[in-house]
Amino acid sequence: MKKITIDPITRLEGHGKIEIFLNDAGEVDKTYLQIPELRGFEKFCEGRPAEEMPRITTMICGVCPTAHHMAATKTLDDLWQVEPTSTARKIRELMHNAFMAEDHILHFVFLGGPDFIVGPDAPAAERNVLGVIGKVGLDVGVKVIETRKRLRNVLRIIGGKPVHPSCGIPGGVSKGINEDERKTIIEAGEYAVDFCKTALGLFSQIVLNNKEYLKLITGDVYKHRTYYMGMVDKNNKVNFYDGMLRVVDPNGKEHAKFRPQEYLNHIRERVEPWSYIKFCYLKDVGWQGFTDGEKSGIYRVAPLARLNASEGMATPLAQEAYTKMYEVLGGKPVHQTLAMHWARLVEALSAAERVLELSRDPELTSSDIVNLPTKTPKEGIGVVEAPRGTLIHHYQTDENGILTKVNLIVATVNNAAPIWMSVEKAAKSLIHKGNVPDGILNMIEMGFRAYDPCFACATHSLPGRVPLEINVYNKNRELVKKLEN
Repeated sequence: MKKITIDPITRLEGHGKIEIFLNDAGEVDKTYLQIPELRGFEKFCEGRPAEEMPRITTMICGVCPTAHHMAATKTLDDLWQVEPTSTARKIRELMHNAFMAEDHILHFVFLGGPDFIVGPDAPAAERNVLGVIGKVGLDVGVKVIETRKRLRNVLRIIGGKPVHPSCGIPGGVSKGINEDERKTIIEAGEYAVDFCKTALGLFSQIVLNNKEYLKLITGDVYKHRTYYMGMVDKNNKVNFYDGMLRVVDPNGKEHAKFRPQEYLNHIRERVEPWSYIKFCYLKDVGWQGFTDGEKSGIYRVAPLARLNASEGMATPLAQEAYTKMYEVLGGKPVHQTLAMHWARLVEALSAAERVLELSRDPELTSSDIVNLPTKTPKEGIGVVEAPRGTLIHHYQTDENGILTKVNLIVATVNNAAPIWMSVEKAAKSLIHKGNVPDGILNMIEMGFRAYDPCFACATHSLPGRVPLEINVYNKNRELVKKLEN
């Protein structure tokens, strides 16, 4: 049996490898996406004061620290049973949307862009940000840098620094916004909206006009009929900061809608011996293995899932883009994984529009930025939509607010099972008779890259230790010996 290893996999946050086993006919027998790293954040948070969590959980990942900061801050609100002031809520939501727009733009240009702008089978030396800029033009590259610079300045104004912010506290924020800062944020929002419109135009011009790539998007290689989950507002429109969690089935029918604090009634986690990532599924449907369809409890999060789970966007320009996407792709829900890239641009525009809406609100400069907590802490749950999907923080403490238990279900954990399925399906669909050119290997990586996974956030060990396990298999993949520490 021949083995093909892609190590390391590329253009993602974290580390991993793909191992593909071919049978004697050169067809794919089995594929494994293995994540060998361990972070163990949940265990070493225990024993710390809960109010440290908004600061230290940003260290899980340098790509999505703001999402962890917001989720942790909202968890402290729930833990101490305190509502943030109206101004504090708006400041938080503004910051979170600035981050969402900036992060989606990062993926569009640096991580996903080389696949669908330069081309999935382009030479490896061209599948990078320089190749993207070469295709779209230097002026667009300058706008990308300027847009991210301005949005990251918004994060600095509110959070103190663009990476690892430290503004969230129970019941509010630690610092207000003055009028000069608000004007700067308005300018950033205007610039970001303009760029996101440009990005969607480029996607339409370069990608949708490419018949081969459009065929790849709409084909079966990257298609999975799963459930979808995302946060929605009272009108079932996409909301990144707050709302109810809505799940739709593979036919687009609402399956469940629940408060974040009720997530344990709907979501379960399991482990596999070959990965440190946990795998989530819907409790009432159950785990049926790595399969899709109505009888499988596997669901997806992230941009396409949020759009599938919603009934539209809450901002006007993004709603237009949302409508166009579903018209072109044949209606809801869309099951083709590569459509994540298009959905990501729709969301970037929505987030930029929301930044502009909030920054134009004069209440943003009010000094009423915190409600001090008075209750005794016990248990708290906080949820936001990270760029990569639904992010859940769950803390339990003693009466002094010292953490006794922490559970983090990050977006990539929610998506872990479908990511694994997407990689294996791509391998089985693309590799035949042992023919494996470099472009095919990249197209297999595209199976995970569309999810924009963050394996650094996602890896955990339920016992809180790093077990050493060696499995020895014969050529028929039969386990012949197991060694454990």
